[in-house]
Amino acid sequence: VQKNWDAIDIAISGLVEIPVPAEWADCTTGAEPVKVEATEYFNEFVAPCLAQEGDNLPVSALSANGFVPTGTTKFEKRGIAVTVPEWLADKCVQCGNCALVCPHACIRPIYASEEVMKNAPEGYVTKNATGKEFAGMQYRMQVSPLDCTGCGNCVEVCPAKEKALVMKPLDSQKAEEANWAFAMTVPEVQTIENVATVKNSQALKPLFEFSGACAGCGETPYVKLVTQLFGDRMIVANATGCSSIYGGSAPTCPYTTNEDGHGPAWANSLFEDNAEFGFGMNLAINQRRAKLADNVAALAASEKASDEVKAAANKWLEVKEEGKASKIAGKELLALIEGCDCDLCKAIVADKDLLTKKSIWIFGGDGWAYDIGYGGVDHVLAQNEDVNILVLDTEVYSNTGGQSSKSTPTGSVAKFAAAGKRTKKKDLGMMAMSYGYVYVAQVAMGANPAQLIKAMVEAEAYHGPSLVIAYAPCINHGINMGHAQAEIKKAVECGYWNLYRYNPALADEGKNPFTLDSKEPNAAEYQNFIKSENRYASLAKMFPEVAAGLFQQNEEDAMNRYLRYKGLAE
Repeated sequence: VQKNWDAIDIAISGLVEIPVPAEWADCTTGAEPVKVEATEYFNEFVAPCLAQEGDNLPVSALSANGFVPTGTTKFEKRGIAVTVPEWLADKCVQCGNCALVCPHACIRPIYASEEVMKNAPEGYVTKNATGKEFAGMQYRMQVSPLDCTGCGNCVEVCPAKEKALVMKPLDSQKAEEANWAFAMTVPEVQTIENVATVKNSQALKPLFEFSGACAGCGETPYVKLVTQLFGDRMIVANATGCSSIYGGSAPTCPYTTNEDGHGPAWANSLFEDNAEFGFGMNLAINQRRAKLADNVAALAASEKASDEVKAAANKWLEVKEEGKASKIAGKELLALIEGCDCDLCKAIVADKDLLTKKSIWIFGGDGWAYDIGYGGVDHVLAQNEDVNILVLDTEVYSNTGGQSSKSTPTGSVAKFAAAGKRTKKKDLGMMAMSYGYVYVAQVAMGANPAQLIKAMVEAEAYHGPSLVIAYAPCINHGINMGHAQAEIKKAVECGYWNLYRYNPALADEGKNPFTLDSKEPNAAEYQNFIKSENRYASLAKMFPEVAAGLFQQNEEDAMNRYLRYKGLAE
């Protein structure tokens, strides 16, 4: 108590007067915010809310059905970064790594035809695109300076000997605003057959952009990637937590649409029932599609249908459970029957949104998946339905400011584990694999992006439940988030985090379903890795007598996990 009193006294005695120039009294309110052409919804509803004037809006301004328009974060133009990346065209190898790791989708490869380039603004520098999918096109890595948060991860991962990106003061990059505006008018690339590479995946438009996540966030690059791969047909159930805060906080929404107007449909449920919430979405879609399939089958068997219509109907029935194929077949069928006056065709057209197979995803953090929502996660996985669960594993309840979860490893300091957690991390992946029919993968973007993309594609394509556990550094770890992707790489190299894929479809082919994608860990670096993070280093300072033992137990737990996975692979 005396120390508290002393602190107050010292604060008062330590006050220093800073003279304020008298002319400040006549200053204006400051510069006007950047304004871009936006939608009526943004101008009439979102803008007042952002200006803290939402209380002045009438109740009628709110949607009666609870729907909120997507794609509104792109109008905010917050300009919060001190420095932003500048692209050096002559040094770029066109790998796409910088775009992949960007937490806010504000650096993107742009591929433009020679015809489109005729309208490019002065200073819009490009180079000949590489890769057969982009033959004859011009390439540019475009930065949005006013959307960037300045984390610098893009520079960190650039593999060029001389970095193709360099951080520059925000004010020096004003010309990029016009270049970004033009880049957003360039038609999206539609000719990519194989999206399962870093370069090709990053040519796809992110359908999750400019969220309010922390600069350098380890979670959002995974969310963004999923939307690039499957976003035009995604339905997302999101657990409460960081992913719901940056994913759906009022008044703006970072989920958006492609040039066809298709994008993720997103909803947030409670912390404890999100898996069931997503499972219910899947049940509803399945029920509606079953009715649609009955109608298409009836059309295929109808004596009144032409041979062309019957062939198209049968084709859709054959591929209706395949994402891309059902989309193509659905378009072909729709083109033949739209406008037909028969009841059967009208019923199919009324449900045309279901012709493309939906990609059902359930998002959440480790606090949800390992703890409060684990019962639901386990239940949903056990049902053997075609849903995909993405766990953004920060090993702490990030949204609470760093609370211990069952994902928190031995010796880590967090709320409710101030003296270091005394029990080892729960092996969620191994528990899910025990069912035998659940696709399971552990991934880490900064360590092996190719493995990550392969796992995402395999998980979504698998006709059954899938669980993808992604390692995501967090500011609660006490690290420099500008090096988040480098931290991921170190975690995998020393054996702290293992990469693997368990694909039950391989077992059906007589192959080992388990693939260990991690190399032999460099155990000599293990202790150096954990001690480089404040969540561990602080324990050594506060409780040195127990830290060494807990850190050793942490390492032994990790090495035993690796040996267990290695045994499965062999």
